This record gives sequence, C-alpha cells and structure tokens, in this order.
Amino acid sequence: MNRVIVINNDVFGQGDRELGAKLMGAFLKKIWVRTDKPDALLFYNAGVKLTVQGSPVLDVLTGLQDAGVELLACGTCIDFYHVKDIMKVGRISNMEEISSTMMEADSVITV
Repeated sequence: MNRVIVINNDVFGQGDRELGAKLMGAFLKKIWVRTDKPDALLFYNAGVKLTVQGSPVLDVLTGLQDAGVELLACGTCIDFYHVKDIMKVGRISNMEEISSTMMEADSVITV
C-alpha cells in the first residue's frame, strides 16, 4: 500500500502553538518508530519549516528519511519563507510532483 502524509503546518492542529508543536513532535516520533512507515511525507505552506535548521523535529525527520521515507518540500513555499539555505532534510519539489504523489497514493493523510 502506498501511503502519503501531508504536513501543511509546523504545528499539529489549531489553537495553542506550543501545544501544537508538542503534538507534531509526538506524532512524527510515533510514525518514526512504526514498522509500517509511510512512503512519503509531503511538506507545503508552513510545514516546510519543519525541514530546516533549528526544527525541533529535525532528528525524527532525518531518521524517517534514513529509513527510506521520501521527504518532499514545496519549492514555492521554501522560497516564500526564505529557508532554502537552511533546509537540512528532504528535497525541494514542486506542486506537479506533490499533486502526482497524492493522486497516485492509495491513502493520503493530512495533518
């Protein structure tokens, strides 16, 4: 089964940002330790901030990438937030590849 997780924010859910950051970290750690990992994580909008230097989840994302999970970050979003030079994990992609990855997946989970 081809599973994709879409991350469109640097926090999990709406409301308190501190709580959302803790929840995002917990969610990604749970995904990291699973034996059945997703095929890809897609980052767009503020979600791309998780892939850069200083991100509180950088070690987890590096572990997921090392385990074979593809990490794709929206290039337009990377440029918008001016973080290209500090991106540390994953690779820069585009909306064509991101939308194709979603459409070809058996399951897409958005957080």
